[in-house]
Amino acid sequence: MKSARIQQFTSGASLATLGNGLRVVLVPCEAESIAVGLFVESGSRHETEKTAGISHFIEHMLFKGTPKRSPLDITRAIEGRGGNFNAMTGEESTCYFAHMPDDYLPEAVDILSDMYLRATIPDDEFEREKQIILEEIKMYEDEPDSVAMENLQRALFPESRLGAPVAGSAKSLVPMKPTDLRRYMKSHYRADNTVAVIVGRFDPGRALRLVEKAFSSLKAARGRCAAEGKASFGRVVPSVTKEKDVQQTQIALGYRTFGVGDPRKYSATVMDAVLGRGMSSRLFQEVREKRGLSYDISSRMQFFRDAGMFVVAAGVDSSKAEKTLSVVDRELAKICERGVSAAELERTKEFLVGNFRLSHEKVTSKLFFYGATMLSYGRLVTPAEQVAGIKAVTKEDIKSVARAIFRKSARCVSFVVPK
Repeated sequence: MKSARIQQFTSGASLATLGNGLRVVLVPCEAESIAVGLFVESGSRHETEKTAGISHFIEHMLFKGTPKRSPLDITRAIEGRGGNFNAMTGEESTCYFAHMPDDYLPEAVDILSDMYLRATIPDDEFEREKQIILEEIKMYEDEPDSVAMENLQRALFPESRLGAPVAGSAKSLVPMKPTDLRRYMKSHYRADNTVAVIVGRFDPGRALRLVEKAFSSLKAARGRCAAEGKASFGRVVPSVTKEKDVQQTQIALGYRTFGVGDPRKYSATVMDAVLGRGMSSRLFQEVREKRGLSYDISSRMQFFRDAGMFVVAAGVDSSKAEKTLSVVDRELAKICERGVSAAELERTKEFLVGNFRLSHEKVTSKLFFYGATMLSYGRLVTPAEQVAGIKAVTKEDIKSVARAIFRKSARCVSFVVPK
C-alpha cells in the first residue's frame, strides 16, 4: 500500500488518505478515553425495493462473528475492558464505533477492522437475526410517533429511497440470503466509501500506523460505487392519516428542504432552534405553556446530501389536533412575515454555540461530528467552521430561509389517530 497523504488543520485534527483510498480522521484531545469509528457510505437510499433494509441487516450481522472472534468474544473484548460499542444505520450511512479507556486503542482498531473486513455472516445467526429485525420493525409499528414520522418521510419523498424505512420490510427481508449481504458488502464496504475516525488521548502517528496495518488487506476500489438513489423526489403528498389503537393523536408536520451543502443550512438551523428547540422556543411556549394543548412539542432540521426536511412533532388530544396545527401554522407564518428580533437571534445563536461546545466535551460527540461531516461534505469540517457559520446568520437570513422552506407545495402533515 502506498504511504498515506496527511493534511494538518489548525483545530488539531488531521486527515490522512491511505494508498487504497481509505480516509482517516485523527482528533487528539484531552480525555481519559478513545473513540474509534468506521463510517460507511451505505444507507437506505442506496438500496432498491428488492434490497430494502439490507444496510441495516448488514449492521446487525457484523456483530455476529469473524473467523477470529465469536459474537461473545467481540462483546467481551469491548465491554470486558469497561468500554461500550454500538452501530447505527441511517438513510445515507452506517456507523460502527467503540468507546474505551485510552490504553486500548490497538484493541479497538483491531476489533472494528476485523468485523468490517472478515464478518462471516453464518447461516444460523443470519436467520436468527432476521427474526430479531422483523420484531424490531413491529416494535416501531407499535410506536405512534415512529409511525407518524415514517409516513411523513414517505410523503415528503414519495419517489425516492429517502422515503423508505431504514429497516426495510418483511416483504424485502424474508427472501434475503447470506449471499445477498456478502454481495452488497463487496460493492459498498470499500476503501473509497469509508471513513475511519479516532478521537481522544492517543499518539496520531501510532494511531495511523495501526489503521494502515489493520486495513492493509483492503484493496483500492475499481470502478464507481453503486448508484446513490434517485435524485427526483416526486411531488409532496399534502396529508396522510393512519388509524391505530392509541389514546392521542400524533402529529408530524413537515416541509421538504434543501441539502446539507446549501449555504442556507446555518440559517435554517438557527430558525429551527428559534421555533422548536428547548422550552424557551416559540412553539413550546405557544402550544404548551400558553395554551396547554400538548405535553411536549419540538422541531428539528435534518439534512441529507441533496435534500432535507423540517419537522414539527407533537402528541395531543384528538379534540385539540386542529387547534394545535393552527397554532403551529400561525407561528411558521409569523417567522416568515416578521422574522426574529435582534435579541432573540443573539440568544438563539448563543444557545446553539454553547450546546455545540458542551457536546464536544465528549469524545463520542466529536467522533460523530467528524465522521458525519466527512461523509456529507467530502472534506474535513472543523468545529470552528461550524460555529462561524452559526454566528454569521442575520435577521434577514432567517426571514429569507423561512420563506424558502415554508411553501405550500413542500408541506405535508402526517396524523396517527385513535381508531
